[in-house]
Amino acid sequence: MTLQLHHSGGMEVYWLEQSEADVPESNEWLGPSELRDLQTLRFPKRLMEWRLGRWTAKCAFAIFQGVPVQANALADIEIRAAPSGSPQVFVSDQPADATISISHRSGRAICAIAGAGIKLGCDLELIEPHSQAFIEDYLTHEEQILVAQTSAEDHDRLVALLWSGKESALKAMRVGLRVDTRCITVQPGEAHLVGRWTPLITISTAAERFHGWWRQAQSWVQTVVANPAPKPPIQMRILSPNQQIRPNSQKRAG
Repeated sequence: MTLQLHHSGGMEVYWLEQSEADVPESNEWLGPSELRDLQTLRFPKRLMEWRLGRWTAKCAFAIFQGVPVQANALADIEIRAAPSGSPQVFVSDQPADATISISHRSGRAICAIAGAGIKLGCDLELIEPHSQAFIEDYLTHEEQILVAQTSAEDHDRLVALLWSGKESALKAMRVGLRVDTRCITVQPGEAHLVGRWTPLITISTAAERFHGWWRQAQSWVQTVVANPAPKPPIQMRILSPNQQIRPNSQKRAG
C-alpha cells in the first residue's frame, strides 16, 4: 500500500515545550478560576502535571499573541476545560481565537496552538518497552503487523509513535481515551533524521482523517495532527519575560 503523506500548502501550527523546572513556584500567573481548580487537586503528582500543563499552554498562547510572558499578563489568560474535557483558552473571561492541545509526561509538557476552529491534537511519549499484551490491546491489526516487521532497534520507538499518534488524533476528535484506541489507525512516514518532523496520517473507523507530523527528540516522540492539514510545526521559545520568538519570526524545526 502506498501512502500519500506529502502535504501541499497547509496551515501553520506552533508548539512550545516546557519542563517542570520552568514553572514558577508561586501561583501569581494563574487566573481566578484556575486558582479554584488548583484547590481541588490533592495528589502532588497530579498537581505538578496540572501546573506544568497550564504554564506551558498559557506561555504558548502569550507568545502566539505577542504578549509578554509575565505573571500579570498570564493571569488574564485562563485555560479551562470544555464539556468534552478539551482545553480552551479564555482571555478576560472571553473565549480566545485560538485552538490548543496539551500533553505532559514525566516532568515535560508540550502545547500545540493554531487559529480558532481547527481540529488539533498533540502528544508527547517516552520511548520505552511495552508488553505484547499492550500491543494487542491497543493497536490495530494493521499496526501490529507493522510492529512485527520492524527491527528490534526501532521496535520501542515505533510503538511509542503509534500510541502517540492515536492520542493526538483522539484529542483532535475531542473524545480522548474514552473510546477504543483501535478505532484509530496511524500511518507514519519513515524517519529521516532525529529531531526532524516526518509526516503521518491517522484514520478513524468513522472515516475521519487527520494529517500531521511526528519527530523523535532524544528518548521522546512528539506528534501533532490537525484538520485542515498542517505544515511542519513551528517551535516557539521563551527568551525572557518581555521578549520571545513570535510566530511570524519563527524558523521551522525540521
